Amino acid sequence: MQKDETMSDWRTIPMAGIHNFRDYGGYTLVGGGRLKRGVLWRSGQHAGATDDDLEKVAGVGLASVFDLRTSRERELYPCRRPDGFGAEVVHSADPDRPKFAPHIEAARGFATARDAKFIRDMMTDTYSRIGFRPELLAMTRGHAEALTRSEGPSLINCMAGKDRTGMAVAAIQFAVGVHRDDVMADYLLTNTAGDSEARIRAGMETVRGVNEGINDEAARAIMGVEPEYLDAAFAAILAQHGSIDAWLADMLGLDGAARERLRAAIAES
Repeated sequence: MQKDETMSDWRTIPMAGIHNFRDYGGYTLVGGGRLKRGVLWRSGQHAGATDDDLEKVAGVGLASVFDLRTSRERELYPCRRPDGFGAEVVHSADPDRPKFAPHIEAARGFATARDAKFIRDMMTDTYSRIGFRPELLAMTRGHAEALTRSEGPSLINCMAGKDRTGMAVAAIQFAVGVHRDDVMADYLLTNTAGDSEARIRAGMETVRGVNEGINDEAARAIMGVEPEYLDAAFAAILAQHGSIDAWLADMLGLDGAARERLRAAIAES
């Protein structure tokens, strides 16, 4: 695992109103080469973007955006875009349930929850199903196809940029040969990337909007990520498909040939 690359300052673009905006490329690949930089982007929602943030987004030169949020989330928190923004924006279909981000569902579905351990247990349980959500799989497939076409930098985002986005990014990284340790390290960067306290404060306002009695420790737990969350997703995938490779092929259409095409598009020697 390449900790120097994972933790280096180039990965995150600091912004005031868009949290967790970072490059998930640059990692060494099994078999040689590494992911390109400046092509693979992930973030939280852009509803609170400042004008300065929008200038930074414009500077990335996005060709496509895959917004994993539900229509209700997009209605409540419409994203701001730079002037003249020309990227293709793809919106997720709505799931039967849940209607909100996993961390918001954890807060609102258990209105009496006050304990951080209980929240972490609920998030772990949520992750045991996240790898099989049809709308998330469809969007991840679309993101992979856009990257394979080499049309330009692509962003995938959700509300906080940590759960749905984290699962989609892990799938892309696994598909092209990023080591599992680096997949996990990139996932956990949510806890430290950029101004983590500002991200937590912004998220806690939303969390307390659906559960005003939740205490600070539990609210902070909701806004973070833990290794056991992603491990729970991997364990469920292995239980149902036998391997990550089989899941990628069966659920995302990323068989060996498709993965080679994707790797050729987003990797470099």
